Amino acid sequence: MRFSRGLGLALGYWADRRWGDPVRRHPVAGFGMLATRVERAAYADSRARGTAYCAALVGGCAGLGVAAERVTRAHPVAHTAATAVATWAVLGGRSLEREALAVHDLLERDDLPGARQRLTHLVGRDTSELSADEVARAVVESVAENTSDAVTTPLWWGAVAGIPGLVGHRAANTLDAMVGHRIPRYLRFGWASARLDDVLGLPGARYGGLAVLLASPSTAGQAWRTWRRDARRHPSPNAGVVEAAFAGALGVRLGGTNRYGTRVEERAVLGDGVPVRPHHVPAATALARRVGVVAVAGAIVAVVRRDTRPQRARRA
Repeated sequence: MRFSRGLGLALGYWADRRWGDPVRRHPVAGFGMLATRVERAAYADSRARGTAYCAALVGGCAGLGVAAERVTRAHPVAHTAATAVATWAVLGGRSLEREALAVHDLLERDDLPGARQRLTHLVGRDTSELSADEVARAVVESVAENTSDAVTTPLWWGAVAGIPGLVGHRAANTLDAMVGHRIPRYLRFGWASARLDDVLGLPGARYGGLAVLLASPSTAGQAWRTWRRDARRHPSPNAGVVEAAFAGALGVRLGGTNRYGTRVEERAVLGDGVPVRPHHVPAATALARRVGVVAVAGAIVAVVRRDTRPQRARRA
């Protein structure tokens, strides 16, 4: 598999930037439909049942990834292609950017109702009464969090564990989005999915934070200070890292009141810059693009160094 994993990651990243998510028959959407059917059959208000549900689905995806690695291991071209397809399937940076800029375009045209509606493609909070600035804040927070979930963390696991890492992480992240909510139905059943996603996201979120520092050198100091000071205030151990780093790099304040139906969350303020305005949305997507470039470059370098280590040892 010498160099084929790194080349596959690069090609998959390029495909995501070029085309974004497939409009039809997206494998992640297919996994979501399967997970929904399994939930209907397996649901119980039980941590044990939810753990079995999570283990079966995430383990099944990771197992398919292991099979793909074994089948293509001796064929560099096939392994490169399989890694590229898996990488393209799990990344979501281009589609995230499109959705964020679509909301920004509606705000620029003073179509606040349209922006609120389009924002529901990015966030789970209630958007019906948000002001234009609150919509913009929600977009920037979503861009930051999902740059970790859909770009830096998958690339981390792709570099470390190849196809099983790519598809296993994406499965866990999808289940967290489906059943990891803090609502009565999923408090027990979704517990394992939420915790597994937190654990798998720990290294990738910090990798994403470091990528923010490298992607924005002129504000890296502020990003680092904000990360170190404010990330722990966020309810998520992973989203807090990238949101705080983005806040520092962009010179804005994130956090505040979020409504989820009848539930209200008061999020701690991250950063000490200016309040988010609509014009910060393109700046956030531009930063996310640079973070993706840094992340894929770092993943490729890590894979190449690992692949050349045995050769260097033999020479020694």
